[in-house]
Amino acid sequence: MAAKKTLKVRQTGSPIRRPQDQRATLIGLGLNKMHKVSELEDTPSVRGMIRKVSHMVEIVEE
Repeated sequence: MAAKKTLKVRQTGSPIRRPQDQRATLIGLGLNKMHKVSELEDTPSVRGMIRKVSHMVEIVEE
C-alpha cells in the first residue's frame, strides 16, 4: 500500500481581528499559535481549509 501524502503547514499570521470562521479553520488545521507547524494528510478538504486561510499559513517544504 502506498504511503499517504502529508503536508506540513506553518501558521505565519495572527488570527486577531479575523472573522470567527477563519479562527475556527486554523484550529481545525491544528494551528493556534504563531509559527506552529502541523502535519496533515493531503486531502481535498484539508486543501480547501488551507486555501481559506492562505493569507495566514504557508506550506513548509520537506
